[in-house]
Amino acid sequence: MKLVWSKEAAKANRQGRPLVALETSVLAQGLPHPHNLEAARRCEAAIREAGATPAAMAVIDGRLHVGLDAEGTERLATGAGLLKIGSRDLAVAIATKATGGTTVSATCELAAHAGISVFATGGLGGVHRGVAHDLDISQDLPALARWPVAVVCAGAKSVLDLPKTLELLETLGVPVIGVATNELPGFYSRETGLPLEHSVPNAKVAAAVVDARLSLGQGGLIFAVPPPEATALPRAEIERHLEAALKLARVRRVSGKAVTPFLLGEMVRRTKGRTLAANLALLENNARFAAQVAVARHQHAR
Repeated sequence: MKLVWSKEAAKANRQGRPLVALETSVLAQGLPHPHNLEAARRCEAAIREAGATPAAMAVIDGRLHVGLDAEGTERLATGAGLLKIGSRDLAVAIATKATGGTTVSATCELAAHAGISVFATGGLGGVHRGVAHDLDISQDLPALARWPVAVVCAGAKSVLDLPKTLELLETLGVPVIGVATNELPGFYSRETGLPLEHSVPNAKVAAAVVDARLSLGQGGLIFAVPPPEATALPRAEIERHLEAALKLARVRRVSGKAVTPFLLGEMVRRTKGRTLAANLALLENNARFAAQVAVARHQHAR
């Protein structure tokens, strides 16, 4: 796999310094401009402040990028007709010289090939509500099982069927580990009522778990970090707005990759921007913890 490294990421890689992968679907599709740029800048700043180097993954003109310069970030944040690229889309994107943001699945794949073992995102894809009707399951889940990357997130996206998502992750052998919590976070909310079997108290212990997992030659793992309390929303309120947004999506016949961006946009509108503030805060929070894990792994290896 031919990778194009940014100057910053390449220098860190040459010097053996810790790197943290970032996805770029949040830039290209997940958040409106200019909030998408704010999210990217806050995440990268949090990673640098914690002592690691950010490496945003993307496909630009068919080339696989590890780390982005300001021009590349701006292009993904403001460009038209950008693809939402999962693992299954990489070959087509390369062959057609397409440009787009990478989802969790494609970012895990690119990170693994780049030798980056820690990745920060907002929320995972998973099993969608109504799966019995349309079998809508994100390719994020099998990618997590396949690629040896630790993914730091605020749980799975709240628009999903969270119990079924947890069950499928168990079937795939992907551990979901709470960070200072024994309950799966709910993305916008800190609680879901879904217990987790494993938890870690801090980044140092999380780093030891990553080391052990990789030494076994196993696939990826998930660290679930509750969103910051100051911006988190009550679970009941999220569910109320989500049910209304789902009904509207069905009326408008929104389907496939368009469902999640549509629902996230509706949630912003219905909560008068509170979910947007929560999203920005949890992205930054996850990036900071991911960097702490990467730095702890680096210090342990020295």
